[in-house]
Amino acid sequence: MNPVQSEESPLPFGRFFLPGPTEVRPDVLEAQVRAMIGHRGPRIQELMEELQQGLRPVFSTERPVFVSASSATGLMEGAIRNGGGPRVLSLVNGAFSGRFAEIARACGCEVDEILVPLGGHHDAHELHEHLRMRHYDAVTVVHSETSTGALNPLEELAPVVAEHAETLLLVDAVTSAGGTAVRADAWGLDFVLTGSQKALALPPGLAFGVASEAMMRRSASLSGKGVYFDLEAFASKMEKMQTPTTPALSLMYALRYQLERIREETIEGRWRRHVTMAERTWSWVETMREENGVALRVLADEGYRSPTVTCIELPENTKGPAVVKALAERGWVIGSGYGSLKATTIRIGHMGDHTPAELESLLQEMEDVLR
Repeated sequence: MNPVQSEESPLPFGRFFLPGPTEVRPDVLEAQVRAMIGHRGPRIQELMEELQQGLRPVFSTERPVFVSASSATGLMEGAIRNGGGPRVLSLVNGAFSGRFAEIARACGCEVDEILVPLGGHHDAHELHEHLRMRHYDAVTVVHSETSTGALNPLEELAPVVAEHAETLLLVDAVTSAGGTAVRADAWGLDFVLTGSQKALALPPGLAFGVASEAMMRRSASLSGKGVYFDLEAFASKMEKMQTPTTPALSLMYALRYQLERIREETIEGRWRRHVTMAERTWSWVETMREENGVALRVLADEGYRSPTVTCIELPENTKGPAVVKALAERGWVIGSGYGSLKATTIRIGHMGDHTPAELESLLQEMEDVLR
């Protein structure tokens, strides 16, 4: 392990720009240090009620937000097991939307894919044509594709799915919830999920999901869902403000503290801060190309770029791992490209609790490295 990234000599705060896990503020980490409580008594109910009040604005929902002691991948599987049905249509525009399709196959579903080039986004008309030609029990989509930095237009795709009453829309909002608008109720999302370690800027280990009434009806109609991610069990325990299995209490203490910080900033203010950082990153790429002669390019289509992560194509003679290593030697962490993009791209996770000032310092270091 590179010494600048080791536990023994941690980086100064504000230098860790991976697209997940994101940097966690020291006071948020310290909030985990609380005594244990029973998870079937009044104190857990009080904690869960506080968490609900803070989580609902993140998803713009009035419905319960399920809290799972798992990674977001667990709730991706839960989405399929509770809402998938025999036939699934997966919108694939990168590695993580491809993973959603693979999870559906692993759960025994017949899966068709709509593939778009890396950096691209999905189109409502093409989705309409696929749903017109064949019945699907569910559509899977990733809102913010972490591998490419593309943002799918959920508010345009969701109404297309809603035209088909027996088709559910299952949404991975792992790098969007908390960093940009995710309107579960207004957009009619049947299941939307995220993880703690991205735009919410918490340690890994918690996942959150919101299910529509239609999703819950589908769940009730299915057998063979397993135990851990049965949404009926989540809903039943939520009526008592409890979790169906042992909760990750320490992480929930940190969540309660962080949700209070988000309330003070306001969720809309948090979204605006992410947009500010994203737009600065995109303009920096243009400046590097047009004024400094470094042939960088934002991979995602203009107008469909994630506010939380930017994937940057590098000049032909520059390799992503070399750039990442050079920055690490200077005490900064960014992400390599993911999968087939590893050699040709880098990724900046400008999300969570990062500030525009911290981002500016990173971009100055990157300019020096790339020039």
